Amino acid sequence: MFARRDRRVVFRSLRENGPALLVPAAWTVVAATALDVVSTRALFVAHVVMSVLLVAFVIASWRDMASGVLRAWKLVILAGTPATLAGLAGFLALGGTGTSPTALLAVSLYGWALLPAAGFAYTGRRVEAGARIYDAGAACCVAGAVAIPAAPSPTWTAVGIAVVGLGQTAGILDATLRY
Repeated sequence: MFARRDRRVVFRSLRENGPALLVPAAWTVVAATALDVVSTRALFVAHVVMSVLLVAFVIASWRDMASGVLRAWKLVILAGTPATLAGLAGFLALGGTGTSPTALLAVSLYGWALLPAAGFAYTGRRVEAGARIYDAGAACCVAGAVAIPAAPSPTWTAVGIAVVGLGQTAGILDATLRY
């Protein structure tokens, strides 16, 4: 059994490094769903898991995210919570509740494509090292969010999603590795 101290070390490591794995994983599942490689049901399950992990992350990191750039990211996560809930409601509406799932799912998709753009833009103005990566991350978020609804096919939709995912992955990897 892990001693209490060992569990804290493992948990802290997961908190610090988990987002660098979860962000690309989440966008990969979304893109794969657009290509019908992954079912909508699997995307729903992934959305539920990510929602739980996101809430657990912000609760566990609340004090660490009290100021500076981390506070900005805490606000991004808090603002993203209604977008996440809209996505969950959209998936549930797919079951025939009479509510339009498309609008709810769009709120979640575009919320999580664009809210991090604000975090990246803020971060890029506050740090010296890696500023270009955060600026590029913000640009990718916006470019991908514009490309998704303009896409003429599921393949191009997946490309727009991938642009968002690549920009966000670059930013979170830089933050994880540099700080």
